[in-house]
Amino acid sequence: MFKLIHSDGKARIGRLKTKHGIVETPLFMPVATKGAVKLIDTSELKEMNVQGIISNAFLLSLKPGLDIAKDLHKFMDWNRVIFTDSGGFQILSMNNVFKGIKKNGINFKNPFNGEEHLLTPEKVMEIQKILGSDVAMALDHMPLYGLDFKKVKEAVEDTHRWAEICLEKKNEKQLLFGIAQGGIYPELRKKSTEFINSLDFDGVALGGLCIGESKEDMHKMIKLSIPLIKDKPRYLMGVGSPVELINCIGEGIDVFDSVFPTRNARHGHIITKKGAVNIENSEYRKDFSALDENCKCKVCRKYSKAYINHLFNSTEYLGLRLATYHNLFFIQNLIKEVKKAIKEKNFEKFKKEFIKNYKNEHK
Repeated sequence: MFKLIHSDGKARIGRLKTKHGIVETPLFMPVATKGAVKLIDTSELKEMNVQGIISNAFLLSLKPGLDIAKDLHKFMDWNRVIFTDSGGFQILSMNNVFKGIKKNGINFKNPFNGEEHLLTPEKVMEIQKILGSDVAMALDHMPLYGLDFKKVKEAVEDTHRWAEICLEKKNEKQLLFGIAQGGIYPELRKKSTEFINSLDFDGVALGGLCIGESKEDMHKMIKLSIPLIKDKPRYLMGVGSPVELINCIGEGIDVFDSVFPTRNARHGHIITKKGAVNIENSEYRKDFSALDENCKCKVCRKYSKAYINHLFNSTEYLGLRLATYHNLFFIQNLIKEVKKAIKEKNFEKFKKEFIKNYKNEHK
């Protein structure tokens, strides 16, 4: 299902075969939690050559419900790759929803009608089968940042127990990725990564990172984990800033997802080769240059900073849409440039130049 085709140091390019075609890694997936990438439609995602997106199986099963969202590709008019997350993280991070951990799953309260339920590995696999995603994610227990060793160890044990059940219930029409946990405790992180990698998963995700720990700790855990995952795609969940994408690709990560480009766009933070620009600032009121003069997206070709500054300061929703389109295009184009650098055995030089320019010109 996964084949490496190029490498330069630890950075690599691979091909992952799914029922909706082959996707090339490194792969960045915009987040379509409820079946939509915020402010962007599927035709626009195709314009910027997005290969895959990730949706939340748990939330879609509650609203609109599996009777409506079954065959998610058709429901949202997306004929490319869809990953679905189990939803365990969303439950654990929502105080009004999370009701406790049991040996066989996660207790939660339906935020829409107040009913209490138990999300089990069996239920997670059934939901993702009905949705028809290309890649399903196993149910995991993600410990929130700051928990002590004992609590994180318990979360690892739950994750491993549920992972084996998810594999037993695997739908042969879907790929299934397991998730390694362990927080920032090297002993637990190593144990979990080795265990998940030893099982018959089609890929291994590093969960429980980029949730509040320092970048130094995050990269320590990545560097510890990568050598333990040999012939499978490596998926780092929740990372999407330009600099971190490049750094993590340099460590050997293959797949990413993040709300970084879309969430930042809605706050007026525009990603450029020279760093982040706050388009709402008064300095752009009479700036008729493009958001990024090196960008070839339709926003940069048609509109000026002055116009988008006006839209944001006038609370016009078009400003949010244009900023979102540009940021997503920028990240997809960055991945394209990274692949080119890997193929040309020029990745380290590309990384150093990009990071130097991005940081030095940050606004």
